[in-house]
Amino acid sequence: MKILIVDDEELARARLKRMLTTLELKLLEESSNADEAIEAVKNNKFDVVFLDINMPQVSGLELAYELKYLDENISIIFQTAYENHALKAFDIGAIGYLVKPYSLDQVKESLSRIKTADSDEKKDDDLRILSKTGESYLLLKPQEIFYVKADLSEVMIRSAKGFSYYAQKISDLEKKLEAYNFVRVHRSYLVNIDEIKEMHTIEQSKLRFSFRNCSDNVESSKDGAKSFREKFGG
Repeated sequence: MKILIVDDEELARARLKRMLTTLELKLLEESSNADEAIEAVKNNKFDVVFLDINMPQVSGLELAYELKYLDENISIIFQTAYENHALKAFDIGAIGYLVKPYSLDQVKESLSRIKTADSDEKKDDDLRILSKTGESYLLLKPQEIFYVKADLSEVMIRSAKGFSYYAQKISDLEKKLEAYNFVRVHRSYLVNIDEIKEMHTIEQSKLRFSFRNCSDNVESSKDGAKSFREKFGG
């Protein structure tokens, strides 16, 4: 298990590092601020981040969104001197919330949740897509998405809140959204069939889709239209 400790206080990092070493966890790295943490996650694969909430310039809560955007599989355990951020922390998707000064047993118990979270089946209504628009983040349910458009190594997600970016390829997101009635109609487009208002045949037997709550149109490829008709008997 590879662990990143993010805390602006050197003594706090040293104390947590001693605890983790006692638990025979040795693949440890440290960051003292948000920039260092972001760079570390960009360049390495971490299983878990121990993240202090109360840091200067960028709070741990803001940083958590960025880290989860960079690696949605990373587990986050918050550490703080205050209890009043717990609700927001778990909304982000944290698996642990340690109030300083915490004990070795509390650290151990938080780490045990990583395996539990990995082994539990995800309920249909649990899936959230963490996307980014400017400096803000959106936690979108699949039902809130009209369509997805490929954009190099990322995708653009169209929801009622506008366009936002998601740091995965469209083929990866296609697998996640397949169970939520999303269909690939073009190498660059996934559409939510539950949000389709109308379909019209255009040149070369392609299809043009319009949506119930969105003024945009999406055009299929020729192969995408053929696949769509075969799938839905059209």
